[in-house]
Amino acid sequence: MAKHKYDEPSAELAADIVESAQQLVRLEIALAKQEAKELAVRNGVAIGMMAAGGLLAMLTLLVAVPVTIVLVFHSWIAGLVWVLAYAIVSTVLILVGKSRLKIEAPQRTLSSLKETRAWLVHQLTTNGR
Repeated sequence: MAKHKYDEPSAELAADIVESAQQLVRLEIALAKQEAKELAVRNGVAIGMMAAGGLLAMLTLLVAVPVTIVLVFHSWIAGLVWVLAYAIVSTVLILVGKSRLKIEAPQRTLSSLKETRAWLVHQLTTNGR
C-alpha cells in the first residue's frame, strides 16, 4: 500500500516545511543579490555619464573665461564655438545619465517574498494539506 504524505508524523511534516522554508530563503537571498547587482551596473553607467557631463560642464566654464577675454579680438568666434560645443555635450550627458538613473525597490524580490510568505502561512495554517 502506498504511503501518503498525510500518514507522516507531524514532526516529519514540520521538518519538511522548515527545510522548504530554508531553501526558499536561500533562493530569495540569491534573487535579491542578482537584482542588486543589475541595479548597480545600470546605475554605474548612469552615474558615469553624469560625471562626464559634469566634467565637461566645468571645462565649459574654464573655456568661457578666456573666450570672454578673446571677444575683443578677431578670433572670438572660434572660442564661442568651443564653449557652445562643451555646453551642448555636457548637457546631453547629464540629462541622459539622469534619465537612466533609477533608485527603486527590487520588485522581483518583493513579489517573490510575498509569494513565499503566503506559501508559508498556508503551510502553517493547513498543516501542508
